[in-house]
Amino acid sequence: MEKKKLLVVCQHFWPEEFKINTICYELVNKGYDVEVICGLPNYPFGRFFPGYGYFGRRRETHNGVRIRRCFEIRRGNNSFFRLFLNYLSALFSSLFKLPYLLTQKYDRVFIYQLTPITMALVGILISKIKRIPSIMYVLDVWPENLYPVVNIKNKLVKSVIMGVSCWHYKNVDKLITVSKNSRTLLKERLKLVDEKITYIPQSCEKFHENELKDTALIERFSGSFNIVFTGNINPPQSFETIIEAAKRICDDGITDIRWIILGDGMSLNWLKNEVDKQGLSKFFVFEGMKPSARQVPAYAFIADGMIACLNKLACKGFVIPAKVMSYFAAGRPLILAMDNEIKDIVNDNHCGYACGAEDAEELYKNIKKLYSTTKEERIAMGNRAKEYHFANFAWDINFEKLERFIFD
Repeated sequence: MEKKKLLVVCQHFWPEEFKINTICYELVNKGYDVEVICGLPNYPFGRFFPGYGYFGRRRETHNGVRIRRCFEIRRGNNSFFRLFLNYLSALFSSLFKLPYLLTQKYDRVFIYQLTPITMALVGILISKIKRIPSIMYVLDVWPENLYPVVNIKNKLVKSVIMGVSCWHYKNVDKLITVSKNSRTLLKERLKLVDEKITYIPQSCEKFHENELKDTALIERFSGSFNIVFTGNINPPQSFETIIEAAKRICDDGITDIRWIILGDGMSLNWLKNEVDKQGLSKFFVFEGMKPSARQVPAYAFIADGMIACLNKLACKGFVIPAKVMSYFAAGRPLILAMDNEIKDIVNDNHCGYACGAEDAEELYKNIKKLYSTTKEERIAMGNRAKEYHFANFAWDINFEKLERFIFD
């Protein structure tokens, strides 16, 4: 029997770390023929990964996935101008792949939609021209997820962006969202029937479920109460809220809390400068980007709590950050400050403490609550988080739903 062939469209792919990598590998393991159209890897650092550049390495195969890379101007310092050039170059260069794509036979087009939404255009065109069913996995709801990164005030410009976003969503056959609230938003905005849009949470990779003991790391942080953040460091993550809460805790004379920051991104230098300016340098530890499978679970193991925040603009996009899913899988208490359904899940299931977006006062109180709990109480919180993960967010459950929705 001939393998079903899937065209995957996403500006980002391996060696950049996104969930689409694992989805593609799993599809290959299931017997599908997978080809990815993506850009040149330079996220989040803004510089090309070793071995990549403006010339060379446009075609390769990794873990059975065939990869065709489009030209793109690297993100550089992640300024608005550099991001604009990056988005625009990736869009137009992807269109130059159309002659090749039109000669290929595909059974489905799967669009993994991050920012910008225009990365979906080449997939939509192939789907329309060749009359192939198209499915879009909406990770970033546009335009809501654009505004926390780019502050646009002009009403006419915002109206145009809304129109462009709706056009992309309306021109795929089926949509998948990562939260129930974003499903409701898009269903009502686009006037979709139930069969055209579904909700499948963004599951984390299985390695987050494993306990990884790193003796050196355990000894290094054994004398402190450790709050761990992992992932992208950018404006939507509302580090202003974290810094304000940390400052209040220090003002209370609590000096043994360590804020361990794993990751990189466009706000990293600002964050380091702000921590220094607020006199918090000895309480914050910046570990940089770590290989997820090999080291992130080791940091989760030493965590007394794991933190994630979003600003109010980001919450309007009904985002549930992927890092939060990995916190559930790790079985550690969650400390959240965000306005969406995940806040209720944490509080209702007693997996930690969650408050509203940008509420530094409540975040400060919740961190003090967690700090005052016993180790046994924190273990119980973590266990409840892990139980909820296996019942609702586990990879096997949600991958099966995804596969069925794509190929049904």
